[in-house]
Order: sequence, then C-alpha cells, then structure tokens
Amino acid sequence: MTKEKQYLIPTSVNEAIVFARQNLGSFRYLAGGTDVMVNRHQGNEESPCLIDLSKLSELKGIKKEEHFLRIGALEILEELKLNKNISEEFPMLIEAALSVGSPLIRKAATLGGNVLCENRCLFYNQSEWWREAVGYCLKCDGDICIATQGKNACFSELVSDTAPALIAMDAEIEVVDIDGNQRIKLEDIYTGDGVTPRNLSETAILTAIFLPLNRGFKTDFHKLRERESLEFTSLTSAVAIDSTGKLKIALAGVDPKPVVVEGTITDDKTALIKQAVKGSRAVDNDMYSRKYRREMISVYLNRSFDKLLS
Repeated sequence: MTKEKQYLIPTSVNEAIVFARQNLGSFRYLAGGTDVMVNRHQGNEESPCLIDLSKLSELKGIKKEEHFLRIGALEILEELKLNKNISEEFPMLIEAALSVGSPLIRKAATLGGNVLCENRCLFYNQSEWWREAVGYCLKCDGDICIATQGKNACFSELVSDTAPALIAMDAEIEVVDIDGNQRIKLEDIYTGDGVTPRNLSETAILTAIFLPLNRGFKTDFHKLRERESLEFTSLTSAVAIDSTGKLKIALAGVDPKPVVVEGTITDDKTALIKQAVKGSRAVDNDMYSRKYRREMISVYLNRSFDKLLS
C-alpha cells in the first residue's frame, strides 16, 4: 500500500523532530531544495513525506558567540558575502559558497544543505530509466559498484564545496536531536561509506556552523570542474594556515568523505601532499579520470603552498 504523501511545515526545531519521528523511514528534511528536489526528479529520492525547515528562525542568523562566529544552517549561500564578519575573517567560505552551482542555485541553496548534500557518482545520478538499463548499483539497492565492479564498497563522492573550506578552518557544527544538542567537529560526521555518507541519526537536524574567531587564517581555495557555472566538483581543495603556523588541508570530490591532512608550516610540504593524495580513494566515476584528479591534488596544493608560504 502506497503511503499518503505529506508536506509538513514545522514552526520549531522540536516540532520538526516530532514530525520526523512520526514518519521514520519515509521522510526527508527539506531546506533550499536544490539537492533533494533534483534527486526526487531523478528517482533517487522517493520519500512520501517532506518536512520543510525553511521557516525555522532557530536555523537562521549570523552572530558572534564567545570565541566563535555562529552561522545558521539556513543561511543562503549567495548572501554570505554580505556579512562583514565572514568577509573579514573567513573569505574562503565566501569563495567556496560562490563556487557552488549557478547564481540561481546559490540564491536558494543553504549552507547547511551544502554541507549535507548527497554524495554523487556518474553511475548513480542519472534518470531511473538510465539506471535500470545499466544496472542498479550499491547506492540504489543493487549488489555491485558499477564504477569498480566491486561488491563491498560504494565510492560515490562528497561534492560539497563549503565543507572542505569549513573543515580547513576547524569548523564545528551544532546538531539537535530528540535527546538534545551536541557540538562536534564538522569532519567527524562523514563516514567514508558512499551508501551512508554521514553518521547523523535520521531525525537529527544541523542547526548551525561555528567558525573560530581571531585565528588569523590565511587561506587558499581551488575547484576543478568542466564548467565554472553549474558543475559539481571533481576536486575541491582548501588550505588554511593560522597565526600559530598550524596548517590544515581538506579535499572533496576525490573520496566519499573529506580528505583531511593536518600539519604545520615547518613540515615537509612534499610529504603533506603525498599524504593527501594517498588519502584520496578516487575511482573512475566522474567526468575526469581518477588519474587526472589525483594529479590535480598535487597541482592545487603546490599552488596553495606557493601563495601562502612565500
């Protein structure tokens, strides 16, 4: 029996979680809709219940809280550039946000939605007809990875552009669930499993992103894609160095989770790059080849080091 379709608009985070618990296994949270609705169009997302979070004031606003800048998860990507605190202390976040999709998409997409966007793969993000013809993969109830022909792991890729920028600057997130809220490092929510790419519970809601203030970050950002507008990333590279000399690299587009490398400005740069390339499990499930994307990791990181350490 087909479950009745529902579109629910909660007035608070707690009410949204109540709605979610009432529809376990058959709902999706909806914010800007630029990821969820595309996947529904392709038949990759068929939940009969949508819970629209866009009216929740608790998920909006940008303000300083103690030693952090709190950015609400519903803040629109295109509008981040208008905030003085972000533009002065975290310009790489603006650069990353403005690299996402097209101007029309950025006017609807949210920061939280981009951080949580579904992993993508050339063999998965297709129409239902196409996927049925080529064969179902591990991510859509099949028994094999079409890209690798293996049966044990899905290598669909993290394609968020804001996540690596935030991770490189030691971002934390606030997550609210039925049992309360918690603050965790952003990189800790990613599992590395392409089928279930995040370890958040089904009902959890990401409410805010926190960036540490007064760290004096120097940053550099690069994104590889076929077209500068609209295209999902084939490699996103973010590097941040703070005033103490701490260095952090975060990559997306070359693994089911962020590739993160930490060090200092005195560390051997060749070794840091080698560690980043080694951590990348890119496979041939992208418009660019695995070999080329791994080569571009070295190119981008060398450019960043030349800029930041010269």
